[in-house]
Amino acid sequence: MFKRKNNVILPPAKIGIIGGGQLGKMLAFEAKRMGYTVIILDPTQNCPAGQVADKQIVGSLHDSNEIRKLAELTDVVTYEFEFVNADVLCELESEGYKIYPSGSTLKKIQNKYIQKSVFSSAGLPVPRFTKINHIEDIEEGIKDFGFPLVLKHCTGGYDGKGNIVIKDKKDIENVKNDLLLEKYEMMIEEFVAFDRELSIVVARSFDGKITYFPVAENTHEDSILKLTKVPAKISDQVEYKIKDIAQKVLEVFDDIGIFCIEIFLTANGEVYINEVAPRPHNSAHYTIEACITSQFEQQLRAITGMPLGSTKLMSPAVMVNVLGKQPIYGEYSVKGVGRILEEEGVYLHFYGKQFVDVKKKIGHITVLDDSLEKAEEKSIIALENLLIEPIKEEI
Repeated sequence: MFKRKNNVILPPAKIGIIGGGQLGKMLAFEAKRMGYTVIILDPTQNCPAGQVADKQIVGSLHDSNEIRKLAELTDVVTYEFEFVNADVLCELESEGYKIYPSGSTLKKIQNKYIQKSVFSSAGLPVPRFTKINHIEDIEEGIKDFGFPLVLKHCTGGYDGKGNIVIKDKKDIENVKNDLLLEKYEMMIEEFVAFDRELSIVVARSFDGKITYFPVAENTHEDSILKLTKVPAKISDQVEYKIKDIAQKVLEVFDDIGIFCIEIFLTANGEVYINEVAPRPHNSAHYTIEACITSQFEQQLRAITGMPLGSTKLMSPAVMVNVLGKQPIYGEYSVKGVGRILEEEGVYLHFYGKQFVDVKKKIGHITVLDDSLEKAEEKSIIALENLLIEPIKEEI
């Protein structure tokens, strides 16, 4: 059971954030609002979080020296991205530095096979899975799981990258050259014929208290989150199952901070854990406007030893991601903002990334309304009115 000593970290103490993307930016923004000093580590100068933070260390997320420098300059360190050097985080913890969630938790989550193994050993519901070392292992998996099944890279994948759905034997032939089993650790997983994709963000404090944000219903397109609706239209029984699973996940890790549990819901009400992220999550951006406490403030409350805030939903909400439609590697403009903001309850977040690419997340729009249907309609119209264009130099 959790027994770490809680030394409250008060403003203007220094918060270290590994990673400078949009999650880091929104976390840094909340930290500044609460009076903290923020230092981030990211390889890109003037990255989104760097535009808000007090200081940026320009360096690799895998460089042990740079991560150590961040820890030495700050009072507590967290991260906005899983793919960082977890080994050095473990070393720093052993030396007394405060890292939340812990490096050991991160190491388990970074490897999907280890992550699923931890959950399976704890009796949590996950799709059947197995490690593969040879192409013949896929054939054996077919005997157990049948078609379709999912081939996954154990490490490094996100937004569907590193995942391949194998529908028949022809697909096996097509992926043979891409497997590179001698280079990448791979696994196969039973395909879950889900009815809906759900997620829940939960937080755990030093004293073991857990708070649950509302269950969200997510729509993906090409494996990238397109739209989130809250509250999810699910039965009380399904909600109870999901919260029970979330509690057990946090008990397994016995850690501090924010965690997002992605869930598959089948037509007959069964729930399966897809993946867990030990950080704020895209599907909970709605919490900034729709909940008393946002997921970012809750993360800060947890890692600084403050009391966790209320997760009460103040209004039904829909969040849509703003994705790039074309590559733009120079200056660009955002048009249609005025028309979007004419609508009541519509909030635009733009991340300030240095370039745009196809399906790259460059912002999001949250809409609050008494009706989820009206909120969704407003969100789609707002998205259609937003235009990202390159700024052409005058000759």
